[in-house]
Amino acid sequence: MLDSLEIHWHSDLNLPARIERLIKSDKRLGSRDRKLYRELIYTTLRYLPWVEPVLKTNRELAIQLVAWLSEETAATKHFKKEASAGWPLPEESLAKKESAVREKLKLSHLPALLPDWLKVEVPDVFKTSHYACINQRAPLWLRLQTQNPETVFDEFNSLGWTWSSSNILPYALKMLSYADVTKTDAYLSGKIEIQDIGSQLILESIGLNEPGRWLDACAGAGGKSLQLATLIGPNSKIECFDIRLSALEELNQRAHRAGLSLVIKTISQPSGTYDGVLVDAPCSGTGTWRRSPHLKWVTTQSSIRDYAHKQSEILSQAATHVKVGGRLIYATCSLCSQENEQQIEHFLKNNPNFSLTPFAKPFGGENRHFGLLFWPDTHDGDGYFVASMLKIR
Repeated sequence: MLDSLEIHWHSDLNLPARIERLIKSDKRLGSRDRKLYRELIYTTLRYLPWVEPVLKTNRELAIQLVAWLSEETAATKHFKKEASAGWPLPEESLAKKESAVREKLKLSHLPALLPDWLKVEVPDVFKTSHYACINQRAPLWLRLQTQNPETVFDEFNSLGWTWSSSNILPYALKMLSYADVTKTDAYLSGKIEIQDIGSQLILESIGLNEPGRWLDACAGAGGKSLQLATLIGPNSKIECFDIRLSALEELNQRAHRAGLSLVIKTISQPSGTYDGVLVDAPCSGTGTWRRSPHLKWVTTQSSIRDYAHKQSEILSQAATHVKVGGRLIYATCSLCSQENEQQIEHFLKNNPNFSLTPFAKPFGGENRHFGLLFWPDTHDGDGYFVASMLKIR
């Protein structure tokens, strides 16, 4: 299966879709086999600089290496034990993994698990805690969307799932075992939504709680639209725009499941001014490399510049829809300064009628002068940046 993917993993932004098509096209694979192959492929992508050279010289050894590096799950346990026989016991920390791999492969050093250009764009990501976390598998986070979470917990218990509640966000749950939550009654009835804790912190950090008319200018499938609706209440109106019509269709379905169809509606174009505008801008996704490791090898400095240019245009256009006294929120799932604080600095320089507003709850986000950056290791999620501005005249 790796043979079919090798030529694409340095170029295909949509590699996950290609992986799914490839796995599902093999009718010989059962459910557990598909989970196994998926885990092994994503492990390969996560550790590609270590695995790729070995693949070119000794494929059997490369398979042993991938098996040893992979997460131990119900689907991988047997294969992992068989394929990595003779290897040391699995290590937890990245530093210990690196040491063990160097010794096993008889190498003096191993290449970094992040692209070299990142040393210029985001040098802090190579600090030990940041580096270790961004190269680990990401957990699944949920957001409770019910005032009666006990029904959700009862269902999870009946399925034998384990989870932990966030100590900073009472409605954020981290799943501790494999769980396909999309087939649960809790999900189908809109009591839970899949939303990373970093994503949840964007709106929570601002402290929104007043009803109003809002525009979600890059709504996508609406994760933040739904969260915004729960924060500002049923007497609000949230209009959602996105150039991807399929994403808006999914948003409508999610809003219906959650009983929020009267609050949330999709639109073909924004019009007029709003009490608040949310710009969850398209970006490089460097903050999501834990769950999308293929992006490490297809993203370039040129990509960052292209995204920054697009973000500037979107932010300037969105600002025209903010009424005086209204709020403009800008967010990305990027760690790159060009897409984050530099973007806001440039916007404020060209739009003196906007000013930064303080955060109600920083939640440990790093102050980047023009906004907060949530590193993946801060709360064991994805990395996000958020800036909050007020239109003063």
